[in-house]
Amino acid sequence: MQIICEADKIISEDPTAIAIGKFDGIHRGHQELLQRIAAQKKYRRKSVVFTFDPAPEVYFGSAENKVLLSKAEKTLIFEQMGIDVLIYYPMDRQHASIPAESFLKDILLDSLKMSYICAGEDLAFGEGGKGNIRMLAETSATYGYQTEVIRKIRHSGREISSTYIKEEVGKGNLLLAAELLGHNYRMTGTVVAGNRLGRTLGVPTLNLLPEPDKILPPCGVYYTITTAGRSRYFGITNIGYKPTVSDRQVIGAETYLYGFAGDLYGHEIQVEYLEHKRPEIRFSGMDMLKAQLQRDIMEGKTYFKLDS
Repeated sequence: MQIICEADKIISEDPTAIAIGKFDGIHRGHQELLQRIAAQKKYRRKSVVFTFDPAPEVYFGSAENKVLLSKAEKTLIFEQMGIDVLIYYPMDRQHASIPAESFLKDILLDSLKMSYICAGEDLAFGEGGKGNIRMLAETSATYGYQTEVIRKIRHSGREISSTYIKEEVGKGNLLLAAELLGHNYRMTGTVVAGNRLGRTLGVPTLNLLPEPDKILPPCGVYYTITTAGRSRYFGITNIGYKPTVSDRQVIGAETYLYGFAGDLYGHEIQVEYLEHKRPEIRFSGMDMLKAQLQRDIMEGKTYFKLDS
């Protein structure tokens, strides 16, 4: 997959099928768009995802910079989905002031040779967000490209959106979040060294430090599935500040894997969060902490239907 992060590097020699958006979470609605542009490969059109860095509402200060997927996580998913070109369009004063007509003609048509675009009903691009799906439909015959509009997918009467999913992740409703996303909520990162306390308690763990802008579920223990290389492991993960053993206000994620014995320091892993087990607790001593960890492990075996 080709990744473009500079505006002057946006160019294609081949016709393209383009999807424009924020794609935070790459939820079920996003997946519909991506499947449509991927299907255009049979017409010899490259699939192009055009997104913004940062998101326009973050740049203009109307939303906080909290995301379901970090930039690295989003890039990995696009690559796994077989997208040909991923564009992180720099959102700054210069590029935010480009008129919608110029954005369409100069960037999408002239530079990217767009022959097909798939977009949601709320698409906005160009200065002031004046470019929209109506504009694309009205000019498609003039410039010779196809426009396809994807209607919002709804769940229990509410439109599926990144905002909706963030609310549910923030409340710890991970089963619902997974239904909205079309996949489990996940965290990807490089395993870092911890204080090795888990090993002394007989519960070795893998430590991840989430990106500062990553939306996290409430602190506590979760049932998880971890992918390391080509292997997948059931496990339990604690998100929190380690209140029993540390006063440092650094949030982290520690995962215990069933049936794993090895060293993954420095390796990239992906942790999928399935369901909340219990909140984070401050124990009065290490013996009580150790006893609770053993209970968590046994209850996890029951959850995953593992042999004792």
